[in-house]
Amino acid sequence: MGIGKSQFSEEELQDYQDLTYFTKKEVMFAHQKFKALAPEKVGHNRNAKLPMAKILQYPELRVNPFGDRICKVFSSSQDGDCTFEDFLDMMSVFSDAAPKAVKAEHAFRIFDFDGDDMLGVGDLRQVVDRLTTPQRLNEADMQQLLQCLLEEADLDDDGALSFAEFEHIIEKSSDFSKSFRIRL
Repeated sequence: MGIGKSQFSEEELQDYQDLTYFTKKEVMFAHQKFKALAPEKVGHNRNAKLPMAKILQYPELRVNPFGDRICKVFSSSQDGDCTFEDFLDMMSVFSDAAPKAVKAEHAFRIFDFDGDDMLGVGDLRQVVDRLTTPQRLNEADMQQLLQCLLEEADLDDDGALSFAEFEHIIEKSSDFSKSFRIRL
């Protein structure tokens, strides 16, 4: 197969391929990208954990208003710091090959700022703030937007979106999978 100087055995590559939406070649490419973020730290240390600040240097994360949330959701320690396996999982979920349902599950977790398994008004406000920065909405426009959002999507009228309600919105969105993507 010509893996040459790979830091991974054939069995490890097969495991990564089985656990992600990547081929073995893409796994090795992902490792190169991870290593490029901090070559002095990763080097030959396959267990290196990079701080969130380093992960956020990845071009697509650097410009993403949810970059810090993405890192925290995929971080096995939940602090934003990522091992290669965390990074690989992140890149896999954001790949074109990942199913829409998997992307929706992770998007929900990214938007659930308070971690209560619901997208409440506070979560939705933070999502809108991040999407509209630097020109934030005034309070009246924010209230109107949140009210319209909940009227449309909050099917059980409890003032928050459950994962099922969020998923229902995502199913109607034809471009969700295209926008929830990071290329290696």
